[in-house]
Amino acid sequence: MQTSRETGTGVDVRVSNIGGIEETAVSLTPGVNVLVGRNATNRTSFLQSLMAVAGSERATLKGDSEEGRVEADLDGETFTRVLTRRGDGVDFSGDPIVDDAEVADLFAFLLEDNEARRAVATQGDLRELVMRPVDTEAINDRIDELVAERDRIDDEIENAEAAGRRIPDLEERRVELLDEIEAKREALEEKQAEIDDADADVDESREERDELEDALDDLNDRRAELDRIASRLENERSSLSSVRSEREDVAATLEELESVSEERADYLDEQVSSLRDRKRELDSTITQLQSLIQFNEEMLEGEHTEVLQLLADDEGGDGSNAVTDALLAGAESAAGRCWTCGSEVSMEEIEETLDTLRELAREKRQERSSVTTELEEVQSERNEIETRVERREDLEARLEELGEEIETREANVERLTESREEAADAVEDLEETVEELEAGRHSAVLDLHREANELQFELNDLQDDLEDIESEIASLEAEVDRKSELTEKRESIADELAELRTRIERLEAEAVESFNEHMETVLDVLDYGNVSRVWIERATEQVREGRRKVERTAFRLHVIRTGADGTAYEDTVEHLSESEREVIGLVFGLAGYLVHEVYEECPFMLLDSLEAIDSSRIAALVDYFHEYAPYIAVALLPEDAQALDDDYRRVTEI
Repeated sequence: MQTSRETGTGVDVRVSNIGGIEETAVSLTPGVNVLVGRNATNRTSFLQSLMAVAGSERATLKGDSEEGRVEADLDGETFTRVLTRRGDGVDFSGDPIVDDAEVADLFAFLLEDNEARRAVATQGDLRELVMRPVDTEAINDRIDELVAERDRIDDEIENAEAAGRRIPDLEERRVELLDEIEAKREALEEKQAEIDDADADVDESREERDELEDALDDLNDRRAELDRIASRLENERSSLSSVRSEREDVAATLEELESVSEERADYLDEQVSSLRDRKRELDSTITQLQSLIQFNEEMLEGEHTEVLQLLADDEGGDGSNAVTDALLAGAESAAGRCWTCGSEVSMEEIEETLDTLRELAREKRQERSSVTTELEEVQSERNEIETRVERREDLEARLEELGEEIETREANVERLTESREEAADAVEDLEETVEELEAGRHSAVLDLHREANELQFELNDLQDDLEDIESEIASLEAEVDRKSELTEKRESIADELAELRTRIERLEAEAVESFNEHMETVLDVLDYGNVSRVWIERATEQVREGRRKVERTAFRLHVIRTGADGTAYEDTVEHLSESEREVIGLVFGLAGYLVHEVYEECPFMLLDSLEAIDSSRIAALVDYFHEYAPYIAVALLPEDAQALDDDYRRVTEI
């Protein structure tokens, strides 16, 4: 496996006032680093220090300190993390390796209380854990944006194709106009030649001829103006009809659009706010419970020596060893002094209380998952309502714009109608004038001049038509030229849409495939006897989302055992041994580590609390994990560490 972060000569870590550590400096080498020691030797505290400098906030500050600090020299850079006590909480600052350690917390820091690791034993939502780091809401928003952009481009491509289909007809009409213009010019030249010949032969009144020519020029101008007005009037009426039709469509759409209840919207807003508050409360409660559980587990391991010493001092004399021995004995009858109330309690009672806290934490995590699902459903419905409100507002605004446009165009139609009538009256008057002039002098020359004027008028019309055709062809060709650019852009959008739509599905499939592949190999390596197969099935199930039922993916964990007679049968997680459950949880963490490529940002994989697994299997498991992480730090008891490869670095003093 290739990682983006080079594993150079190693990493030097300096820690002060983290967990049970007062001051220490430890060097780690690339590969496996084994933290060897008995309980209460600050191995877990050192793992927390690595988590802190990597970016996690799951580390604890030393009980009697106001500030703790971790520094790590890695690949020529120095990373720092400072923990500062603020009232009842702890603030984290500094320059960690990773800005957001959520994925590393889930899949790289596999300590005992790791959520992904525990999800197997507690039958948690495996799919939710794998997909938690993925911002599905942002993906869906981007999909909506791209779909709208694609539809717009499709319309433009369709327009470009329609433009391409129109060009041949226009080109044909252009050729026809050129031919007609050429013929009209030839006719005009012939007519002008006739006029010149007639002028040479006929001695006519120059004054009468000029008057007729002026009248004909005026008549041509007025006719041209009348045609222009008529054309504008026709266009305006066509536009008015289109606007009225659009207004009817908009009004019909607005009427069909489901109205939005303000009371429902306000209720959903309150629900979103309430669910967000509840989720924050649950996050805070879970964090507090995890810290409480972790502290008590560390107390049981004897890591907080200053508290044990204080208890010993309260008992009087130099009895610290006796108290520590009692706390660490592990026997159900062993008794010690409670480090919270000072009363004497049995180890069994402490363990029972811890189990209760763990169960409460599990319930809170389940409730958080339920609240998260409900929040997503409420937000989805609220988004739908907002979309309808925005759509209604857009339609109402468009309806108002169309109404104003109709009023403007109706006024234009009325004005152009009056102008056309005035121009028609002027043309009629000029035609009468020309007729009177022609009636007064039926000269062949005057007829020729009138015919020449008519030819010139027709030629001007043809040239105007040609100019319009050529302008339209140029516009259509420019639109056609954009088709390749639009097509390329659409393909890019389609590729991104396909990638976004399959990203969630791909991550789910990769997580399942990765888990199943590694689980099969690990089971074969560890040889768990009658456990022949453990695998995750990626299935779909119907859930209610608002008022709709939608399909959602679920991960179902299957355990296949082999009976004494060789018959395979499916069993449940509850019937697995603690060792088997721990191994499955660790492999699930590894699958998430690889699918989300945690190694690209965070170089550490941390393992702790492996005592439920026998030493030979721990060694095989560490060897297997070694292949996938730049740095592995594993906390082991001395007897378990003996089974690991001698080439692995041992850290015996922290």
